[in-house]
Amino acid sequence: MEGAVMVAGEERYCEAEDRELTVRKTTLFSPGDGLEAYDHRTGDLAFRVETYGRGGVCGGGAAAGDLALLGARGQPVLTVRRRRPSLHSRWDGFLGDGGAGQKPLFSARRSSILGGAGSGVLVDLLAPAPGTAEFRVDGSFPRRCCRVVVVSGAGSGGEDEEGAEEVVVAEVRRKVDEGAHVLLGRDVFVLWVRAGFDAAFAMGIVLVLDRITGDELDGVLSDQLLEATSPV
Repeated sequence: MEGAVMVAGEERYCEAEDRELTVRKTTLFSPGDGLEAYDHRTGDLAFRVETYGRGGVCGGGAAAGDLALLGARGQPVLTVRRRRPSLHSRWDGFLGDGGAGQKPLFSARRSSILGGAGSGVLVDLLAPAPGTAEFRVDGSFPRRCCRVVVVSGAGSGGEDEEGAEEVVVAEVRRKVDEGAHVLLGRDVFVLWVRAGFDAAFAMGIVLVLDRITGDELDGVLSDQLLEATSPV
């Protein structure tokens, strides 16, 4: 993958080296709920999630029920909003506080209106990076074992077209306590981000997958189930 894939609008989210974040799910019943992400190297807070309308931060174009991905200083980086009405539980992601008139950076929805475990998810990532053909998410987020793949150089023939190149740009996996050598529960996991890929964008994908699949242990996402296509 040549060059940085930047979505959040700041180069500092695209580091020159691979990055690993420790993500922790927090309570669902208080301000600041959702997720917290810490840099594995420094232990510093990198991102956190708040829900607008529950006493947390609010302002700009945000509405009650929106999910805000905040940076370390509390600034809104991305806003994730459930589209209503939507039979497929569609979520859209916007830059900053998601002010009026913005077009979504990415969108995600269930592949079945019936919902339930194993129903799957379709994710359309509206990639801003020129030359990026499509994204795909493989694996199972509920089991904390999935990866984000970018497919570049593919035309209308899809990912199997000659000349297409696939690169894993982010990966979610279970976290191991390095001292006790114990596999931690699903509320604490690792988000690995490839050098040059937007860590805020990766966190936005995690946030959407968390809201759509929830705690479905059987919500396995096959190689073809999660797809994303650039509008260019």
